[in-house]
Amino acid sequence: MPSKVRIALVQLYSHPTDIEGNFTRAANHIRAAAADGAHIAVLPEYYLGDFFEQLKDPAAAVATSAAYLQRYQSLARELQIGIVPGTMLETKTAVGGDTAAAAFTGHLANAACFIGPDGAVLGRYQKKNLWHPERPHVVADRETPHRAFDTPWGRVGLLVCWDMAFPEATRALIADGARIVVCSAFWLADDGGAGRRVNPECEALFLRNAIVSRAFESTCAVVFVNAAAPPPPPGGAHGKDARGMEFIGQSQVAMPLQGTRCMLGPAEEVRVVELDMDVLQVAEDVYKIRQDIARPGWHYPQH
Repeated sequence: MPSKVRIALVQLYSHPTDIEGNFTRAANHIRAAAADGAHIAVLPEYYLGDFFEQLKDPAAAVATSAAYLQRYQSLARELQIGIVPGTMLETKTAVGGDTAAAAFTGHLANAACFIGPDGAVLGRYQKKNLWHPERPHVVADRETPHRAFDTPWGRVGLLVCWDMAFPEATRALIADGARIVVCSAFWLADDGGAGRRVNPECEALFLRNAIVSRAFESTCAVVFVNAAAPPPPPGGAHGKDARGMEFIGQSQVAMPLQGTRCMLGPAEEVRVVELDMDVLQVAEDVYKIRQDIARPGWHYPQH
């Protein structure tokens, strides 16, 4: 496996209804990142368009997601780059069953894919830990265990947004050999709710601390890419869109021993970060996390 991996954080603002425009900007950012030597490019959750806009016609949203996934596969082949195109809406039976992205059956899945440099889908993950507004509309995958998968850069695991709040998710992925955990998110300042009366910056604080904690406690690289804010209107508030939703960015890469390698503000931005993957072995030699969880009779069994 390569000792250096260059990750492009594509912190994109998703216009609620301009799906083609969102794709075009994302593709242009990925092209620029590939020219800068990036091996993997990661986009935010629900980047194609606003979640509630897509719910107005779920069948169309599912078909659109499938079509754009194919376009990302073509882009990955063209640029010879790995791409995590945020998350897309698929359809899935409520209990078990196969994904059928081309036909809507009434049960939506919020799913992330990892596309390899040959255009093949190397891994897929359906969000398990749904944020409160999703729950009436999206089915959580409560049956499939967290699984890592092989890539040219080692084993990788996928999470989505609120999954990052649960250390068990990252721990399950590293138990399956993940060296890199990638998390696409649509995480807003507003998600703090009444907690913002205690601390207006509570969600940014959450992300700054939790992502570094996941990296240290699981001796893995954590790549977190959040949604960006639109450009502020003249005289308007920075970080908010026309609906008053407040974006915080905070896209980042965290490593054990090193902490946060970069941190983005709320604006749309692309940052390529080079990771020294040998650091993971140094961290494991120090903390022996993977060694401990692999022991028979380990006292925190994976479920």
